[in-house]
Amino acid sequence: MTNKQDPTGSVLERLEKAEQLKIMCEHKEALIILEELLIEDPQNISALEEVADNELSLEHFNRARKAALQAIALDKDSYTGHYILGFLHSRGEEWPEALKELQRANMLKPNNPEILRCLGWALFSGDQRTQGIVTLERALNLDSENPLTLCDLGVTHLQVHNFMKAKALFLRALDLDPTNERAKECVEAVERLEKSAVKK
Repeated sequence: MTNKQDPTGSVLERLEKAEQLKIMCEHKEALIILEELLIEDPQNISALEEVADNELSLEHFNRARKAALQAIALDKDSYTGHYILGFLHSRGEEWPEALKELQRANMLKPNNPEILRCLGWALFSGDQRTQGIVTLERALNLDSENPLTLCDLGVTHLQVHNFMKAKALFLRALDLDPTNERAKECVEAVERLEKSAVKK
C-alpha cells in the first residue's frame, strides 16, 4: 500500500515532524521533509500549505505565493492558502486584494488570531479604520500575548492620535519581548508625538 492511499502512518508522522521543526524556526529542515512528501504525492495539500508557510517565514515570497496558489488550485477552501496570499498582498499594500483573500480565509477558519490580525491591519490600511481596530482587538482577545498584534493595534491607535492607548500596547509588547525593536521604536515615536502635542 502506498503513502498516497495511506494518509495515516508515515505521511502524518512526517507532516507532524515538519510542523515541529517549523515551530522551532527550523524552516529549511522542515522544507526538506515537505518537499520529499510532495515528490511522492504532488497533490498533498497539507504539505503544500506547510511549504507556503515555511517559505513565508524565510521571506521567500515568490515561492510562498506559488505553493499557496497550488494549494488553492487543489482545494479552493484552503484557508492557509488564502491567508498567505492575503498576507503577501498586504506586504505589497494591495489592500483590496489582501482584503478579498483574508476575508475568505477568515470565513473558512473563523476566530484564528493570526488571520484576524492580518485582516484587521488590511481593513485599517484600506480605509476601514474602525472595522480594522475592532478586528485587531478581537485578534488580541484571542491571543493576548502576541507582540505582533499588540504592535499592530498600537500603530492603529497611534495613527488616530490615541497616544495613551498606543503607548500602553507598545509597553505591553516590550514586557513580553524586551528585544522587540519595533515596539521600542514605537514607544519612542509616541513620546516624541506627546512632546510635540504639549508644545502646541
